[in-house]
Amino acid sequence: MTDQTSLGGRLDRLSDVLAETDERLRLGHSATHRPWPTGFIPLDTYLSGGLRPGELTLLGGPQGLGKTTMALQIARQVAAKGHPVVYVSYEHDSVSLLERVVAAEAGELAGQDGVPLRGVRSALEGEGEAGSLSDRLSSAPGGAEAIASVSVDLDRFHILRAHVDTTVDDITSAVREVIATHGGQPLVVVDYVQKVAAPEAGQDEERRMAVVAGALKDLALTGALPVLAISASDAAGIADGTRLRTQNLRGASALAYEADCVLVLNEKYDVVARHHLVYGAANADRYHHFVVLSIEKNRGGLARVDMEFRKRFEQARYERAGELVREQLVDSRLWTS
Repeated sequence: MTDQTSLGGRLDRLSDVLAETDERLRLGHSATHRPWPTGFIPLDTYLSGGLRPGELTLLGGPQGLGKTTMALQIARQVAAKGHPVVYVSYEHDSVSLLERVVAAEAGELAGQDGVPLRGVRSALEGEGEAGSLSDRLSSAPGGAEAIASVSVDLDRFHILRAHVDTTVDDITSAVREVIATHGGQPLVVVDYVQKVAAPEAGQDEERRMAVVAGALKDLALTGALPVLAISASDAAGIADGTRLRTQNLRGASALAYEADCVLVLNEKYDVVARHHLVYGAANADRYHHFVVLSIEKNRGGLARVDMEFRKRFEQARYERAGELVREQLVDSRLWTS
């Protein structure tokens, strides 16, 4: 995908790499790929700036805990910084993704009073007077402003509506098309990785994930672009009283091997130590409003870092300013009578 790649790979002498690096630095250029901020704090701090071109990042979590929500917010932030985005969606149509982006933007601009997702959805369904989406949302807090804000960047935000036969080769073709259009590498978001077709791998889950994860990693490396892949959990990973870990993701061994960074979401209430619930009952309800985002693996920095972010799912978003978790967390909670 770049002039630095070929079917047989490329053999570099490290002395040449140093010489090329020094030349770029003397000219005032960066000698490596700068990270692309996710917009989530302190996540970007612990990722040494954000998602890195050439790397595969995995985002896992149980069903319904906002993996798509977080991925869309990250994609929105990347687009706002001037980078193209290819969002590969196996689960959602383009209109439903648009309504989430608009609702989240309204929440960012107007806070908790911003038009909720159901309000954006109602406007898209055609209820009320005729007019554009901006017209329909003009009386809703943050509605018209959200349309104006996202419209600046939506030309860079591409949705690949995937189906059961969509492979990494198909994703790569879409990426090439976007590069040709915009002249720059995009962020690639795969929602979600277990849905990517790999006919050559057969039906074995681990084998399929090895093929798919390896191909996505190769796409990141040869394309010099960041890939963010959403992963589903297995049945054990969503059992009550269990903290989801990397090993609970479907096809975990293959995914964990290929990924440069693994991020895992958990409901905060489910993973705080029991004494916080027994002796701090007043906080128990508060825990339901937060997720814990853990850095399980990080080749470029610290791992085993636990952060918390406030859920605003009625607006299809998280509050992007989070903090480190202060409470003790557990791997699995043992309830005794």
